[in-house]
Amino acid sequence: MPSTSVTLVFLNGWENSFSVKFLCQLLKCTLGHKSDTHSSDTLSLPGFENLTEGYNKYLRPYFGGKPVQIALSLDVASISSISESDMDYTATIYLRQRWTDPRLVFHGNKSFTLDARLVELLWVPDTYIVESKRSFLHDVTVGNRLIRLFSNGTVLYALRITTTVACNMDLSKYPMDTQMCKLQLESWGYDGNDIVFTWFRGNDSVHGLEKLRLSQYTVERYYTLVTRSQQETGNYPRLILHFELRRNILYFILETYVPSTLLVILSWVSFWITLDSVPARTCIGVTTVLSMTTLMIGSRTSLPKTNCFIKAIDVYLGICFSFIFGALLEYAIAHYSSSQKHAGPTKETEDVHITNILNSSITSYKQKISLASTEISSDNVNYCDLTMKTHDKIRFVLRNKMHSIISYFTIQNPSNVDHYSKLLFPLFFMLVNVFYWAYYLYF
Repeated sequence: MPSTSVTLVFLNGWENSFSVKFLCQLLKCTLGHKSDTHSSDTLSLPGFENLTEGYNKYLRPYFGGKPVQIALSLDVASISSISESDMDYTATIYLRQRWTDPRLVFHGNKSFTLDARLVELLWVPDTYIVESKRSFLHDVTVGNRLIRLFSNGTVLYALRITTTVACNMDLSKYPMDTQMCKLQLESWGYDGNDIVFTWFRGNDSVHGLEKLRLSQYTVERYYTLVTRSQQETGNYPRLILHFELRRNILYFILETYVPSTLLVILSWVSFWITLDSVPARTCIGVTTVLSMTTLMIGSRTSLPKTNCFIKAIDVYLGICFSFIFGALLEYAIAHYSSSQKHAGPTKETEDVHITNILNSSITSYKQKISLASTEISSDNVNYCDLTMKTHDKIRFVLRNKMHSIISYFTIQNPSNVDHYSKLLFPLFFMLVNVFYWAYYLYF
């Protein structure tokens, strides 16, 4: 005799008592078999009557007794975006939870997948994602949920979730940074006396991270932890997935580091141009300074304006800007020294002027002495003891001080400035680069 097929039509608005009985009948029709063609009980499942006796979806398994153990595993399908501005990441995961409910034990060695809408008739854990900003369950074409029953009472409950989770980032080494983000799962209402969370297979409970291909990051490593969260309302179990993201620096080298280095080298071209070529050297200096300023502004567009971090890329751009500005300043000093050497007053002229002041002071002194009928011989005058007028003396002292200071800083040969700059600027830039890359890559 051919087997009988049963077609079930689900209606909305079932009462809870009727729903449990209907679930029982559904499983009986699905799992039952015809033992005898002449038997009046053609569909039966020995032991399945446990579903109808005392099952309450509002009470956890082992209610009033030992805590129920929830074993979790997850697959990371994708990490669609990692935002430094908002300090978060968006991921799509497949979350699977397993627990044993003795009220759902039935005879046999099979497992049966039920319609996802029957989840409303069973007790399920109240797991939530800690530090989640936005989350939703996928519902195309129906809700992406799975419920599967095993003969020993084990329940498998799987969900497809997209969530945006906060991730505190340290951007001080950006773009050579490595970020450690977390995905934390915790029970919302049941504390450690009611629920115990565990990873299903330890680190092997997480899959998909090793296969991810992200635009700016590479997943270096990941590991799982089991801990507890102490709250005011109790001590709650928590599972943590740590994963380390290392930023790919190649893009930033081609986009920022190489152009800024070439601008610094371009600013050194002015050292090979003569001091008299004012338009040429000024044009190179101003152009490189403006180009460097534009590059610095463009590098900050992808980061928050209120970010308080001094990033590694900011340090490098600041170094490059300093060298470019230094090259422009070097020409200003060399050109000023050259113009002062050709147009400034000579030292001999100033010495003659000072001598005239001394002679006038000596003449005035002799006249005063002659009025007092004192015989003074000009050959016996000690010039060091003569008293000058107050303003002349001050002028004399200030001129001596200014001469000594100017002579100390005066560049005797302005052309040597360019000669030394050709060697010192590249040397110092190479040394700074060695210290920069060594610090940010290895410390």
